[in-house]
Amino acid sequence: NFKFCDKFTFENIQISPFLCLFNQVHTFRGPHWCEYCANFMWGLIAQGVKCADCGLNVHKQCSKVVPNDCQPDLRHVKKVYSCDLTTLVKAHNTKRPMVVDMCIQEIEARGLQSEGLYRISGFSELIEDVKLAFDRDGEKADISSNAYEDLNIITGALKLYFRELPIPLITYDAYPRFIETGKIADPEKRLESLHEALKLLPPAHCETLRYLMAHLKRVTEYEKENLMSSENLGIVFGPTLMRAPGLDAMTALNDIRYQRLVVESLITNEDVLF
Repeated sequence: NFKFCDKFTFENIQISPFLCLFNQVHTFRGPHWCEYCANFMWGLIAQGVKCADCGLNVHKQCSKVVPNDCQPDLRHVKKVYSCDLTTLVKAHNTKRPMVVDMCIQEIEARGLQSEGLYRISGFSELIEDVKLAFDRDGEKADISSNAYEDLNIITGALKLYFRELPIPLITYDAYPRFIETGKIADPEKRLESLHEALKLLPPAHCETLRYLMAHLKRVTEYEKENLMSSENLGIVFGPTLMRAPGLDAMTALNDIRYQRLVVESLITNEDVLF
């Protein structure tokens, strides 16, 4: 009887070392000093590099030895959607991305009995409007029923957030292990394999997955009304939460079945795994 994700709860969270993101050489206006070695950054152009997340300015050669303690700055995190999940939660100092919390809270406040919840798609232009609202207004975005009467707009916006993550909620590194878990027929052995696979996720990803699975478990409690079983939710969320780059079309198609089984197992065993 294991609950290994306890160590990932926010109260005891151990944030893993976070690397600065030095994407390209930067030209600084006026005199600049390296924030790592404190020496002057010579030249008129391309004097050094700048972290896209925290704004740290260093020599290109110093960027290779900067400590793994990047602290993302809200001034440099310009959007919510398509932003790295760990970057977003560190910049906002939150447990999970605010879009996840706000959408789930709104969905549960309106009730989980809506037929086809998460399966029925909302109007794409309005879903895009919700996305723009979060990118523009952050936690002040209005997603109430006054702004969006159709609940499927909110469920669609939540699914879109996960689809647009640059690193999926179930990360690229962990993907093969989760797929192998989905191939295990024995329920007990699959549960044990999930136990090990979840350890591969970064803390912010594990905490967000925990919160989402607990919500989806509550959705299944109203299956008679909403017709959404854990299997149906696995079909919807499998490809949304996990994907692997560079897979050929046939392998990707075969993986869909195992993606569904993984998410279904996570929902069904949410109370044991997290």
